[in-house]
Amino acid sequence: MVKPQKISRKDQILQSLAHMLETSPGVRITTSALAKEVGVSEAALYRHFPSKAKMFEGLIEFIEETLFSRIALIMDDEPEGLKRCEKILTLLLTFCERNPGLTRIINGDALAGEPDRLRHRMIQLFDRLETQIKQILREAELNESLRTRSTVGTTSNMILALAEGRISQFVRSEFKRKPTELWLDQWQDASIVVFR
Repeated sequence: MVKPQKISRKDQILQSLAHMLETSPGVRITTSALAKEVGVSEAALYRHFPSKAKMFEGLIEFIEETLFSRIALIMDDEPEGLKRCEKILTLLLTFCERNPGLTRIINGDALAGEPDRLRHRMIQLFDRLETQIKQILREAELNESLRTRSTVGTTSNMILALAEGRISQFVRSEFKRKPTELWLDQWQDASIVVFR
């Protein structure tokens, strides 16, 4: 019989923070409330993380690693540019749907009042996604003769903004309006509009 792996206190703190972000939309999480949720003192929290900002950074690192490792797999497995874009955006939306608490970090809702560097990390994440999509579209233009109606930069920004809108609706609806709901139909409509 295999024993279940014991979760580290650090991971328990991060999971509790993500859970609180999910179950308390619009509420700012305090270290006192987080310590209560974890079942430890605030001092115990600070033994694992020097600040609440570092806890958020731990969750942001998880988001980045999860998304970009899977994007690398998509890039390896899918040769067609349009399908790559669709799969990357679907990955983003599916990740958000499965991780509502983390989605509040992704769209910046949970970072209000937190240090600027955390918001800048999320800005960088979206910049990186947009750059990835631009690169895909440029390669598809060269290798597949796939042409966008507008510039590659304008097109990559627009299709990422479509996904970002779905994410914002999800948070605004307090996680009732699923980001993947109607997504494939919307993607199909968008791809007809933006590609020649």
